[in-house]
Amino acid sequence: MKKILIFYASYGGGHLNAAKSIYEYLSSYDMVENIEMIDCMKYVNKTVEKLTTAAYREAAKKAPWVWGRIYNDSQKGPLAHLSTRSNKIMAIKLLKLLRDKNPDLIISTHPFSSQMCSYLKRKGKITSSIATIMTDFAPHDQWLVGSDFTDYFFVANDKMKAYLISKNISKNKIFTTGIPLSDRFSKKYHRVEILHNLNLVDGKTNLLFFGGGEFGLGKSKTYHFFETLLQVSQDIQIIAIAGKNLKMKTYFETLADKYHANDRVKVLGFTNQVPELMSISDLVISKPGGMTTSESLACGLPMLIINPIPGQEEENAEFLEQKKVGIWIKNTSSLQSILLDLFSYPNKLKEMKRNALTLGHPNATKDICEILSQNL
Repeated sequence: MKKILIFYASYGGGHLNAAKSIYEYLSSYDMVENIEMIDCMKYVNKTVEKLTTAAYREAAKKAPWVWGRIYNDSQKGPLAHLSTRSNKIMAIKLLKLLRDKNPDLIISTHPFSSQMCSYLKRKGKITSSIATIMTDFAPHDQWLVGSDFTDYFFVANDKMKAYLISKNISKNKIFTTGIPLSDRFSKKYHRVEILHNLNLVDGKTNLLFFGGGEFGLGKSKTYHFFETLLQVSQDIQIIAIAGKNLKMKTYFETLADKYHANDRVKVLGFTNQVPELMSISDLVISKPGGMTTSESLACGLPMLIINPIPGQEEENAEFLEQKKVGIWIKNTSSLQSILLDLFSYPNKLKEMKRNALTLGHPNATKDICEILSQNL
């Protein structure tokens, strides 16, 4: 019987969601005696965790260029060394937990916990196997610190695998599985029933619009994008998700009233029905977070990309455009023209859907867990 620890950190929801998916899947394994999920930063220093997550949120919301600069500078140079050094210091606090829990396997969905654990393993303080799950579509060198002492790397695509190999990481440790997501994204749903519950009709093009984002990013620009959607065509239906941003939800509803579009628009707040909503959609309009992108591709949905945070999300956007599954929308006028073009030439949208299905990994969680279970 084996013990497993899953570490994540609260900088964006993707790390936590990936950890949850792995936790839920491995919990059903008979060979697993005990499995726990722990926020590594909150454990080692609650004050630092609170300050740094707040700083991330504020930078992403009010000065995204600052976050982009931090992201780029942490790849190389003094800031990269400072981050690595601070994680070594915090690793000492993490060691107490690891000695108490004595896990056979450590799974990390954030580079900080990967760094701390690999440092402890290099020093001979722990002997656990270490698995790192990279939760974006482009690599960042912070994930690779301590790679000699990491046993598994799970990546989203072959381009990332090639990059890791170029950094002298053994190809035998790298697995192109995709980013873990809930198995609900691979299930079949009753389209007409879902549409009926939303007071929408079958036979129209459905756009799934993620407007709120985790921190309500790009609020003013998002309103313009949504208003543009309302003016494009009477033959599209819009499912708009405002998340926990109640002001945004109210404003979306006000715009729908203004354009007499309540019969073809459904505005939702926070919802756990994303798999069902994606199953009835033809196109996703969203910022390109790692999890939303993974979910969209797993469902074969092309993306129109809005409001990416500089850094990893812009790199995700570039990847999606390169693979011809996404289009980066930089202003409202281009959104209107691109949508009209897609609707005028439906073969373009069909090609994007085929490309999305090729890139999608609906069984990523299962594949990751099966690979890990072989050595449990």
